[in-house]
Amino acid sequence: MLIEIKKFGSVLTSRQSGREAYMAFLPTLDKVKKGEDVLIDFAEVLVLSPSWADEFLSPLQERFGDNLRLVPSENSSVKLTIQTIEETRKMNFGIVGNNKISDKTD
Repeated sequence: MLIEIKKFGSVLTSRQSGREAYMAFLPTLDKVKKGEDVLIDFAEVLVLSPSWADEFLSPLQERFGDNLRLVPSENSSVKLTIQTIEETRKMNFGIVGNNKISDKTD
């Protein structure tokens, strides 16, 4: 399944709107088959705040684990937000073709 984040807007900033976006998307998530990859595409998103992303992405990570993948983004707002969530939540998001979205090495 591909989730295009642009469906929720191009400036995604508040915790409340992130939570609302996740809740609105729940019925669609119920259609994901066991073992199916869930891809998150940030194309055309201009601003992504850690609070919005935390409310939307963290529950997806908990639900789908290693089957959740992020499509690579060159947007610095997206990259820094993902890195912030990875660090604060102590989790790693997979990125299509890689193991981590951040450029850090372990």
